[in-house]
Amino acid sequence: MIIHLMQTKLNGVARQAHLGVIRVDGVDAAQFLQGQLTQDFLHLGLSEARLAAYCSAQGRMLASFYGCRRSGGEILLVCSRDILAATVKNLSRFVLRAKVRLSDASDDYDLYGLAGAACEAVLAGAHAAWTKIDLGDASVLCLYPADRVSRALWLAPAGQAAPAGAALGSDAWAWGEVRSGIAMITAPVVQAFVPQMLNYESVGGVNFKKGCYPGQEVVARSQFRGTLKRRAFAAHAEAAMTAGDEVFQDGDPGQPCGIVVQAAASPDGGHDAIVSMQVSAADAGGLHLASADGPALLVAPAPYPLLADI
Repeated sequence: MIIHLMQTKLNGVARQAHLGVIRVDGVDAAQFLQGQLTQDFLHLGLSEARLAAYCSAQGRMLASFYGCRRSGGEILLVCSRDILAATVKNLSRFVLRAKVRLSDASDDYDLYGLAGAACEAVLAGAHAAWTKIDLGDASVLCLYPADRVSRALWLAPAGQAAPAGAALGSDAWAWGEVRSGIAMITAPVVQAFVPQMLNYESVGGVNFKKGCYPGQEVVARSQFRGTLKRRAFAAHAEAAMTAGDEVFQDGDPGQPCGIVVQAAASPDGGHDAIVSMQVSAADAGGLHLASADGPALLVAPAPYPLLADI
């Protein structure tokens, strides 16, 4: 019954105007990204997608991506449009003598989100997250589900026909993104988190066996030096929330214990969010939005198991 209701609320095709595409092209494309991002791009196959982060030297996330290989020498990175230009500029500073070129290819591609029955109809069934399926000139990247409802990202050259399916509003898609528990970096939260604060090591966003990249030592120490003190949680409030809003806890009202990473209106009322916060504060409860006497915030574990052993 619950899954049927979710399929009704989250079913269709949604244009992804908030996302853009970075093209990384050249014989050294994979090798270059291998040395810059948290995931393994050197061994990226044509039937795989990647979730990855780009970090500062201090291990703080500057950007996050869905990545895929379109051809032997071309890799596409999908990220939030509001950080795309700065990301291309920052990454380009490290090209040096590598045979690779980074460019904003957003105008060259159309992006659609697929959800529910529409997603499964296009893909002829459900598929594991981070699988890539090519349908003609389109590449379809399978994402984490939202409350067990299938989701995927359709990426195709601009001007082609949109994937078949009923129209899904951008608000409904945004809510599905939040319910999936996979947060993407946008301008308000740039440099706010190391990857583990968004559970990236548990959802395929960090490879601890690959070589070095900016911030790698910080990310590794965060994983291996003991219990992680900040994690991403599912959250709900009756009040509106937006990325960058602070969270406070009754026991320590003088300083924030968390940050809203991504939020959307819930079709059931109120707002749902992904919140990165101190585990101890989440366990204690008594949480409030924006100030110590702000609207009540309820939190729950992320909708996937956290990685216990790597």
